[in-house]
Amino acid sequence: MEHGGQVRLRTIAREWGRIGLVGFGGPPAHILLLRRLCVERRGWLGPAEFEDGIATTNLLPGPASTQLAIFTAWRLRGTAGALVGGLCFIAPGLVLILALSALFLAGRPPLWVLGAAAGAGAAVPAVAVQAAAALVPGSLGRASAGAADGTGRVRGGRARWYGYALAGAGAALLTGPWLVLVVVATGLAEVVVRSRGRRAPRPGLPDVPARDDTGAVGAAGDGSDADDAGGPPPGGGRRGTLPLLAAVPAVGGLGGLGALAWVAFKVGALSYGGGFVIIPLMRDDAVHRYHWMTDGQFLNAVALGQVTPGPVVHTVSAVGYAAAGTLGGLLAAAVAFGPSFLFVILGARHFGRLRADPRVQDFLTGAGPAVIGAIAGSALPLAASLAHGWQWGVLAAALAGLTVARRGAVGALLVAGALGVVAALAGLPVA
Repeated sequence: MEHGGQVRLRTIAREWGRIGLVGFGGPPAHILLLRRLCVERRGWLGPAEFEDGIATTNLLPGPASTQLAIFTAWRLRGTAGALVGGLCFIAPGLVLILALSALFLAGRPPLWVLGAAAGAGAAVPAVAVQAAAALVPGSLGRASAGAADGTGRVRGGRARWYGYALAGAGAALLTGPWLVLVVVATGLAEVVVRSRGRRAPRPGLPDVPARDDTGAVGAAGDGSDADDAGGPPPGGGRRGTLPLLAAVPAVGGLGGLGALAWVAFKVGALSYGGGFVIIPLMRDDAVHRYHWMTDGQFLNAVALGQVTPGPVVHTVSAVGYAAAGTLGGLLAAAVAFGPSFLFVILGARHFGRLRADPRVQDFLTGAGPAVIGAIAGSALPLAASLAHGWQWGVLAAALAGLTVARRGAVGALLVAGALGVVAALAGLPVA
């Protein structure tokens, strides 16, 4: 430690800014870089504390790796550290994606830029499929966890998982901006089902205290953990969330910056399951409802969010740029990342109790498969928006590279962009 036992803010600014600058590859890369810095190199945090931070930030809506960066900086210097570390982690990618948005979303970009955009955009549906597939094992295992009691709960948990995933896929295809309602509904449905299961006595067995997935023990159905949850459980959060969801038509009807702020808020405060869920959350609004960008430009925005360093959620800044220029990009970033700062600064002291609340775990068990289904379902309209035959060849190659050869998304998008440049130079249509 420095400065009388505390890490200097300038040290946090330098180190978190470096991670934001070199953090290509999404959350896995960010987590690795933060662990090397905080646990292995500097010893600021213990391994168990760092793992607890990962687990807790994955319970929160919004970009988990950004929240982890904010949380680790908060552990070192409190609120000031959280603000400095989070902003420095976000800033490099934000500046880069706004600059690239000015280039790729310009009215008349150069031919090679059009080719690169068309090539990279063609690979985006494959990246969505890979992102959804990567989430399936953990989510499906979670749905079956703690159910080996011979009562059929394993089968029931898996059946509900598939039902929630189908609901999410259907919502991504059909409901547009209302997708978040389906995600919340599946989470609350799982809370109800599992709460009833914990309260119901098992035939032939004595009534014993219920044990949640984290190992915490409390009296089943007595409500004693309601006051010790250390954060609003899904049932309590519903009272605050539903009025916000009911405001969708009113806020969206404002158009302009009001609508942009609402779209960014959905990304930052109401999204579960990782960065790629922003695609179904944003696409319908950005392309069809407000006409800020075309389908092709939205594909470009998603690709830019993948190939730039820092959080994938930076895609919302590209959408904001398309809606209202640099001011729109900055507003979208501020609204999308703002909730992450609030969650950590206001709630970090209670993260332990949040993890121990079985209702929170149950909510995520139900919401997770709906998010996976939504991500997978979004691949279909994204693929349908491809305008040129050669793009389907790029998509097939990207799908094979990502799912069969297991290549990384950043490399696949860069190769696809290079193929697009070749296609443009060869005289193939790219616009």
